[in-house]
Amino acid sequence: MFKEFKIFIMRGNVVDLAVGIVIGAAFGAIVNSLVKDVLMPPIGLLLGNVDFGNLFIVLKEGAIGGPYESLLVANSGRCNHKLRGIY
Repeated sequence: MFKEFKIFIMRGNVVDLAVGIVIGAAFGAIVNSLVKDVLMPPIGLLLGNVDFGNLFIVLKEGAIGGPYESLLVANSGRCNHKLRGIY
């Protein structure tokens, strides 16, 4: 049974799939870093010092009523929110 499994693995399809998954994961990390660290800071600067890491939309106010100045305050107030910035 192990011999048949080894033949199946070495046919190439599984190895190609594994290589594709590894390359895809690495490429995803590169694109994420490029957008987060290279593209978004100048765009935020052009829009008037917008901090994309602190953008959110309140879906439902929590125990502490809004408006919430930052994401940290919204989290401490236990409101339901949707993140809109870098996450």
